[in-house]
Amino acid sequence: MWEENFDTEHEVGQKLDYSPVSWREYFDQMEDVSVGPADSRDVYRIYKAGSDGPLLVLLHGGGHSALSWAVFTTAITSRVTCRVLAMDLRGHGATEVHQSDDFSTQTMSSDIANVIRACYGVAPPPIVLIGHGVGGAIAVHTSSSMLLPTMVGLVAIDVVEGSAMEAHHSIQNFLKGRPKSFKCMDHAIEWSVKSGQIRNLESARVSVVGQIIRCEVEETDTLEQASPVPDVVVEHNEESCDQSYVDDKEDTASESVYKWRIDLSKSEKYWDGWFRGTSHLFLACNLPKLLLLAGIDRLDRDLSIGQMQGKFMMQVLPPCGHAVQEDRPERVAEVVAAFLLRHKFAEAIKETRRFSHTMRSAGW
Repeated sequence: MWEENFDTEHEVGQKLDYSPVSWREYFDQMEDVSVGPADSRDVYRIYKAGSDGPLLVLLHGGGHSALSWAVFTTAITSRVTCRVLAMDLRGHGATEVHQSDDFSTQTMSSDIANVIRACYGVAPPPIVLIGHGVGGAIAVHTSSSMLLPTMVGLVAIDVVEGSAMEAHHSIQNFLKGRPKSFKCMDHAIEWSVKSGQIRNLESARVSVVGQIIRCEVEETDTLEQASPVPDVVVEHNEESCDQSYVDDKEDTASESVYKWRIDLSKSEKYWDGWFRGTSHLFLACNLPKLLLLAGIDRLDRDLSIGQMQGKFMMQVLPPCGHAVQEDRPERVAEVVAAFLLRHKFAEAIKETRRFSHTMRSAGW
C-alpha cells in the first residue's frame, strides 16, 4: 500500500527548507553488514541507535529505506530504554545483493534473520519486529516462519491484507504518474512533501536521501540512459537549480540528475505474495501484537473480528498518510512505547514515567 491521497496543507508565505539532512542527526552509527560466502556476499545497510534494552528491528515500506525510521528512532529512544536496528531491505537504499529482483517473502524473511545473526550471533537480545507497509507484511511472514527465536513482539503499521489487495491498480497509477527524476535532492524532497507521499518535512529531509540516487547524464543522453554514481550523502544544499522538475522524456545538459533507486513496478509479481494471507498469519502469531493504521477504513473483516475478540492492540492515527511513522513519528513512538511498557519489554526513561502512568490509566 502506497499513499494515494496527496491532499496536504502547507504553510503559506514562508519559504521552507527542503535541503537534505544527514542520518547522523538521528542514529548512532551506520554499518554495512556482509552475509553469505566470501565469493558471493550480500551487503545490507543498517542504522543503529541505543545500547541497552530490547532490540527494535525496523522494516521500511516499499520504495522507502531504513531512513524512513530516523525521526521515529529519536522519539522512541527518548521514551524507553531500547536498541534500534533499521535496515535497507534488498533492492532498496544502499543494500546490495546478488539477486536484487528477488522480493519473495521467503527470501526477504531470511534476509532479516541473516542480518540479525550477523550482528548479534545466535543469542540476540529480545526482539520486537516493527514493519511498515511491505515491511509490515515481511515482519508478519518472518514471525510466522519462526526465524527469530528471541522475538517477543510484533508491530505492523498500515498493512492490512484486504485494502492492500484492492490497491494494486492504484499503486501502478501512482508509480506511472510520479516524476521519473529530479534536478537535485532538494527537488525530490519538495515533491515528496507537496505530493503528500511524506507529510512531515523533517522526516522527508532525511528519508528521501535513501529513496533516490545521483546519476551522471551526458548532454545527449536521455534520463533512462543515466549512469549511477557512488552514493554521496548530501547534508546541505550545495546545488543551484531552478524550480521545475526534470521530465523523463526531455534531454538535459545537467551533469547529474536524481532517480529513484528502485523501480517498484518491476516487483509487481510479488505483491500478491506479500499481502495475501497476512491477516490470518498476523492473528495466528502467538506473541503480543500491535496494529497501527492511518484510517479505520483500512481494517478488513478478519482483523475487525480479531480486534473485537481482543487478539491484538490497535490504534488508528489520523490524520496522516500511509507513511504513518514519518507523518506522525512522535505519536507512533508514544503508542509503541506504551506497548513495550505494558508487556514489560522495556523500561521507561525517567522523563516518560508520568507518560507511562497516563497510558496505563487510559487502559493501555
